[in-house]
Amino acid sequence: MRIAMGSDHAGYDLKTLLKTTLIGWGYDVLDLGTDSANEPVDYPDFGAAVGRAVVSGEAELGVACCGSGIGIAIAANKIPGVRAAVVHDVTSGHLSREHNHANVLCLGGRLTGTIVAIETMEAWLNAAPQPRHEGRIEKIRELDSELAREEK
Repeated sequence: MRIAMGSDHAGYDLKTLLKTTLIGWGYDVLDLGTDSANEPVDYPDFGAAVGRAVVSGEAELGVACCGSGIGIAIAANKIPGVRAAVVHDVTSGHLSREHNHANVLCLGGRLTGTIVAIETMEAWLNAAPQPRHEGRIEKIRELDSELAREEK
């Protein structure tokens, strides 16, 4: 499975740790940047890049990090078809995938400890989207379509 990853400067260290972890677990990782914690960059660029990679099929899932996880999730969620979830622990990670069919995991490099981040990502990857929530996910898809039509 291929995982797209991206971060701003504040999420860079966490992204790097998670990338190494994913590779160790046998995942193929598409790193969309940034490449340094030292040069300020804009989280919307990287959230959108991860979202586009997932929606296009270039990657099956995405992991994005910024200082809080919030900004990069907002940006990723602007891409129709993305369901990016900001999570803080194993339970929210698992439920975001199982109940909300999240296809992008967002974590905060300034808020989430490394052990929690790894355990949360593992729970998210191991959770299966539950079919009983498909009706709600279809309503989200309809909102994406509605918004795309309005933008034309």
